[in-house]
Amino acid sequence: MNKMWLALAAVVYATPTLAVEFTANGGLNSEYIFRGIPQSDGKAAAFGGFDLTQSGFYLGTWGSTVDGASVEGSLPMMVMGGESVSAAPGLGDSGLEVDFYGGYGGEIGDFSYSLGFTLYRYTDDFDDNYDEINLGVGWGPLSLDVAVGEYDNFGGPVMDYQFYLITAEHNGLYASVGIFEDDFDGNYYEAGYGNTLTVGDTDLFDYNFSVIYSDDTLLGGEDDVNIVAQITKGFTLFSN
Repeated sequence: MNKMWLALAAVVYATPTLAVEFTANGGLNSEYIFRGIPQSDGKAAAFGGFDLTQSGFYLGTWGSTVDGASVEGSLPMMVMGGESVSAAPGLGDSGLEVDFYGGYGGEIGDFSYSLGFTLYRYTDDFDDNYDEINLGVGWGPLSLDVAVGEYDNFGGPVMDYQFYLITAEHNGLYASVGIFEDDFDGNYYEAGYGNTLTVGDTDLFDYNFSVIYSDDTLLGGEDDVNIVAQITKGFTLFSN
């Protein structure tokens, strides 16, 4: 997996300078929930990131505040010997999540595709490292995103997982199903609406409202329903 990440990064830097764009984004979540798992203990979370794009290639970084006061892990229960056990016991510190990602994506008519990687890193022992290869395909309003990853597990046995996200979208309305497989287990279901708030000819910010149902396997106990609001603002820092 390391060789693939290095190769993707090398291709981006080796590509001739064409249509380079450097952007930034920032925003606020009423609660940070990632793949159906609460990451901010029911509190608001600030986030932001930077992206460099060039002829379909992309590199970026993104970060968010996290709070683990009552969170047992940032991914679902892991399965060992047919039994579900706590994934990364001992979590609970607050800090930052910082992600690094890159890859390539494109479109052919109504068909879209992408191949990339994501590295998840955390401060203050909120969680351990996750490293993923990401695949995505889409056709019209339907899309499928696949993540194949490894979890370092605080010095314990390295865990392998796959994550599948199926999404249908139309005019800002969307519905998603997220499914974990292999050493992690659990599902979540999300529905929501997103759009841009515009006054006159000025786009002020993007907004999104969602309802997320996480099953008891995903949360390692009881199921839960959360309503999340998000605002995001993007900025172009450089473009040629």
